[in-house]
Amino acid sequence: MKAFSFVHVSDLHLGYSQYGLEVRRQDFDNVLSELVDRVVELKPDFMIISGDLFHQPRPSNVTLENAIRNFKRLKDANIPVLTVDGSHDSAPNTITGTILYPLDSAGLIYHLPRHNGACWCKQDCCYVYGIPNYHTRNKTQEGLPKFMLENPPVPVKDVYNIFAFHGAVDLQGVKPPYIEAELTPDLLPSGFNYYAAGHIHERFSANFKDGCIFYSGCTETVSYDEARYPKGFNYVQVNEAGESQVEQIEFSLSRQFVILDETDFSGIPPAKVTEMVIQMVKDADAAGAVLVPVLKGTLPAEASRTEVDIAQICAAGEKALLVHPIVLLRESALLDEVASNIFEDSFKDLKTKSYEYFLQIFSERYSKEEADRLATSALALIEPFTRKQDEKVRQIIEEL
Repeated sequence: MKAFSFVHVSDLHLGYSQYGLEVRRQDFDNVLSELVDRVVELKPDFMIISGDLFHQPRPSNVTLENAIRNFKRLKDANIPVLTVDGSHDSAPNTITGTILYPLDSAGLIYHLPRHNGACWCKQDCCYVYGIPNYHTRNKTQEGLPKFMLENPPVPVKDVYNIFAFHGAVDLQGVKPPYIEAELTPDLLPSGFNYYAAGHIHERFSANFKDGCIFYSGCTETVSYDEARYPKGFNYVQVNEAGESQVEQIEFSLSRQFVILDETDFSGIPPAKVTEMVIQMVKDADAAGAVLVPVLKGTLPAEASRTEVDIAQICAAGEKALLVHPIVLLRESALLDEVASNIFEDSFKDLKTKSYEYFLQIFSERYSKEEADRLATSALALIEPFTRKQDEKVRQIIEEL
């Protein structure tokens, strides 16, 4: 086989106006421009994007124009862009669909799941196969076997075989982002050298079936707890013997995040918490940075989270782009004897007990009418939360 090289990148989340800031949307767009600069310099034979190119299936015109401009640069450099859809840039309904289709029709990308056989080949070099994203574990288990039956993966002998997908695989070491793994290993076919994965924002690699699986990670900080992850892409060089060398290349333009999460505020009055956090912000203040003080611990009895002055904390950063506190402070729990009285009665069903528990908590802060409304809503959220019915959860919260 002929030697070749390719770039594997994922989870660009273009168009994400994090914290409602236009400058953060621009940050994500800037990373795409840097990516294209680096790829044009490297001159690989092709690039794979393993999903979540966009943060939404209907990106803004500004974001779309920037994407088109950069994909045009890659096309002019004769570097094909192969894509699969992710959980963000494809809507779970057939009406909205995905913006990747019109980009494919324009010849700017080659969207693998849309084409016959869901594959792309480079003669005497490689075979690349890609699958769609189905959003949930149940839909994946139902839809993926049907897709692969209609578009069977056919790894080619004596060339390098690549399998592109977006989803969390149920493997030790893979950390799904707050969701269960959509993919079980048995759903993915054997016979591939490189499994080009997306969806997990932390870099990961491991031996898998006949080859190796690689999550290249995200390209910008999508959530504050990802700030410490390296941001970049994989540059893969394959020699004539089919042996690959994977180089992780990092970006220089990613926005600086400063996470202040080493202090436990347990037992400290809210006024003192405010004072301490303001000083932490002032000490860490840096030009253009996003400062994220994480307030954790349990407040003294009868103290409320609302007594912490968030406005003062946010105003303490004079040079930073933004101060964004994460308030994880716990208020003192419901007295044990009160909770016991609620749950000891064996004649009450679980829903009634839960309702009374919620009502007791909310009654300490709100009027009787408001406490009843909140307790009812909290109860209504339990079932859709456990069943991962995101739309139902969203509907209840919006009504609340």
